[in-house]
Amino acid sequence: MHLLLVEDDHLVAEGLCRSLRQQGYSVEHSSTVQSAMQWLQSEEIELVVLDLGLPDGDGIDILKHIKKHRKNIPVVILTARGSIDDKVMGLDLGADDYLAKPFDPAELFARLRVASRRLTQAQTSTLKVGNVEMDTAAFTVSFKGEPVNLPRKEFMLLKALLENQGRVQSKQQLESKLYEWGEEVGSNTIEVHIHHLRKKFPKEFIKTLRGIGYVVGKR
Repeated sequence: MHLLLVEDDHLVAEGLCRSLRQQGYSVEHSSTVQSAMQWLQSEEIELVVLDLGLPDGDGIDILKHIKKHRKNIPVVILTARGSIDDKVMGLDLGADDYLAKPFDPAELFARLRVASRRLTQAQTSTLKVGNVEMDTAAFTVSFKGEPVNLPRKEFMLLKALLENQGRVQSKQQLESKLYEWGEEVGSNTIEVHIHHLRKKFPKEFIKTLRGIGYVVGKR
């Protein structure tokens, strides 16, 4: 899951980014309201951990923006503002959870798992483009009703493409969803996975836009 961490304390942010990646999240970091708003223009962001006291404004403005324009993104507030009034306001404005600093990372991770499950349960587990169908809950793929066995990386790559049908995904975008931060990735790794997928589905199913990326479905 692609997570945006909005936190202006760089030591806290550095530690959290490292720990979140170890938990399996793909993490982007923002330290200001302005840069957070820019990140939220990306459809890749699926979950937000939000500090409120930021150098160029209030994180509450980010929360309001999300709930107006990106309602399906879960938001977990992580802030030094620990009063009951602050918690009530944050939750009333649409935050999925509210955790005051200082905090135990294990508790934050547990709350993020709950928020992620809510998001997953709210979405259909079936992705379908043409004759290719994937059940993300059962981890199964079929073509024309016949099961197709895929290794984990190929499954994840196909999932990223199906979730963004009609939208071109760059090589870098796909790598960020398949590999942990800091994990060494070969220069042609995505191309190799695409090649293997094309052996299992019609060659024209995954289209290549030279110099741009890959796409399935109509554009």
